[in-house]
Amino acid sequence: MSPEGGRGKLTIGQALALGALHGPAELLPISSSGHVALVPWLLSWDYRLLDGELRKSFEVALHAGTAAALLITLRGEVVEAVGTLDRRRLALIALSFAPPAVAGYALERPIERRLGTPASIAAGLIAGAIAMALADRGPQLRRHEDAGARDALGLGIAQACALVPGVSRNGATLAAARLAGFTRADANRLSRHAALPVIAGATLLKGVRLRRRGLPAHARLPLAAGAAASFASTLGCTWLIRQVERDRSLLPYAAYRIALGIVVLARVRSKTMQP
Repeated sequence: MSPEGGRGKLTIGQALALGALHGPAELLPISSSGHVALVPWLLSWDYRLLDGELRKSFEVALHAGTAAALLITLRGEVVEAVGTLDRRRLALIALSFAPPAVAGYALERPIERRLGTPASIAAGLIAGAIAMALADRGPQLRRHEDAGARDALGLGIAQACALVPGVSRNGATLAAARLAGFTRADANRLSRHAALPVIAGATLLKGVRLRRRGLPAHARLPLAAGAAASFASTLGCTWLIRQVERDRSLLPYAAYRIALGIVVLARVRSKTMQP
């Protein structure tokens, strides 16, 4: 996120704090990646000066911890989904998985280089918040069982859009599902089911890259601490999923995202105006 990358360090305390933040930020539609990038910047941590590849490795560790916890937390839904897999469901999964997979493979690096600044993350937070607020005004007419090919493709495109830092995978898929007329509870279920294969696939791919590239010895303990904290915070915040599903409006989350975006943009402006 900084051209000065390579001069910072990741402490165990920072890794634990960001791991603890990652769980609830992933469960709620507020952008976990945006928070992991912005919090160190707002607090002036050396983390923001880390080598770019090391930051990516840390993000892989956080997502691995979250993915493992989600598989445990949602094991009932996962078992149910696997037990009812048929050709139609496999096609829907493929349609929701293909857009983010293709976009991630082709555009991940350019997006990171050009859209990883605090200002662009703030813009993603605000744009995603507006989309969530507008979509959530629609009627609640459909259940998750009604989802078809067009819905799956819409969820996939939403996840591809979430590659832009700050947009939020959860927020984008919730907006897409609500725009398609699904109830809030069923929109959350569809969002989770669309996200799990993408999170698992991205974590696996980046994990393979990380193993090939290797990891500095001094970074292993902080990464392990971050992964453990992310796992524990995700597991401990399971109730957040249920809270969001209780027919709750997306407006409070949209308002929070806009407020955070404004704070970041104001901070960016103040920094640019300093002599």
